[in-house]
Amino acid sequence: MKKSSKNRLTPRQQSLFPGNTLFDKIARAVCRAGTLPRKELHEAWEMARRVRRRYRGGRILDLACGHGLLAHIMLILDDSSESAIAVDRRIPPSATRLSDTLVESWPRLTNRVVFKEMDIRDIIVRPDDIVVSAHACGSLTDLVMDKAIGSHARMAVLPCCHDLKTASTAGLDGWMESTLAVDTVRAVRLQSEGYKIVTQAIPCEITPKNRLLMGEYQGDTAHPS
Repeated sequence: MKKSSKNRLTPRQQSLFPGNTLFDKIARAVCRAGTLPRKELHEAWEMARRVRRRYRGGRILDLACGHGLLAHIMLILDDSSESAIAVDRRIPPSATRLSDTLVESWPRLTNRVVFKEMDIRDIIVRPDDIVVSAHACGSLTDLVMDKAIGSHARMAVLPCCHDLKTASTAGLDGWMESTLAVDTVRAVRLQSEGYKIVTQAIPCEITPKNRLLMGEYQGDTAHPS
């Protein structure tokens, strides 16, 4: 079973996930909804479980959310988060079907995930939020980081589609691959803003764009008074 497949999961494929693990239960629900490719299921799961190992509680802001699967899994993994807001400029019509199917399996999610179709620049971020974004294309990743940094919120991004014409490599592309240089600059920037950063990777068999950058604000350690 190729985890990177872009083929849509359907109800007939529930048999591919026969176990009693939480992942299998989520996967079967995604199959029943019939809305997402296999790749997005694995990306959201691998990202969410790594983020939740580090950061508990808080409202979830899933920015550039697509179908909002990441927001739902973040709540499933930690019930101490009161709610999640899934934000995108355009929410796919089938996102409601996916959400309804997940709520059927986890009734405690009822009314706790809200979709907002808006520019992510306009969302208000609170300091106790966790801002997440899986594969926000190009400069959208930087905008997500801006929103988190502006409120000193915890954050996690899985960058993709690096725009090498506009993104900064800080001259590091003479030593390393260009997209890695872009993400290194992002990590250094986050650290310079007073964040304790964590860099990890989700399995490359899911996606080659697998660098996960997480951060939690620790104060202005770079310029102590």
